[in-house]
Amino acid sequence: MDNIIQGISNFRGNVFPGQQDMYRRLVRDGQQPKALIIACADSRVSPEHITQTGPGELFVCRNAGNIVPPFSQQNGGVSSAIEYAVIALGVRDIVICGHSDCGAMKGLMHPEALKIMPNVAAWLRHSHAASQIVCEAYPEGMDPKDRHRALALENVVVQLNHLRTHPSVAAGLAKGQLRLHGWFFELETGDLLAYCGAKGRFVPFTEADDEFPVAQAPAVRVAAPEIAGSLPHAAE
Repeated sequence: MDNIIQGISNFRGNVFPGQQDMYRRLVRDGQQPKALIIACADSRVSPEHITQTGPGELFVCRNAGNIVPPFSQQNGGVSSAIEYAVIALGVRDIVICGHSDCGAMKGLMHPEALKIMPNVAAWLRHSHAASQIVCEAYPEGMDPKDRHRALALENVVVQLNHLRTHPSVAAGLAKGQLRLHGWFFELETGDLLAYCGAKGRFVPFTEADDEFPVAQAPAVRVAAPEIAGSLPHAAE
């Protein structure tokens, strides 16, 4: 706590004076973040640090395991953040960012360790599909480190699927106004992998030809194009 207090003091005395005009502008003009990033609460994973962005540039939601519960009528912090980011702030990109050495995924692998953490165990039920995928679609007897990595990567894809169930996201995708991204941050190397929807796998961003790989690119998609063709948004 002493380090935190010292940091606050340094910010107030040395950092904020040079940035006061920026903060005043952010108050005057409001926030206009470029993207919503849903990341793990792990203290080693800071979206702002990884992306080198400043105040007002990212709308960030963090929780254990970078989880997005499927949409339901029951209110929740993640669901509210998604809805606000898409509807009120008009973000055009949503990122789910997983990472290596994730404690939540270790808990998913070893549920016996969660007996004294019933809330964590209940929360991780939203990642059970990832666990089932690894159990049935990957080889038996994998090295524990490989199993953990596969689980963390599959969890990002599962949460992307959950994200699509949220009405604001579903509407944004149908209108071609949203891009979805799945990222995986390698703590040990600083490398960032991105899920490429076209290839169905994670790739280093250096593999991109012209653009950063995306899980789902913006494209108008409606089930009744013969009706939607007369609607204004279909031409946007």
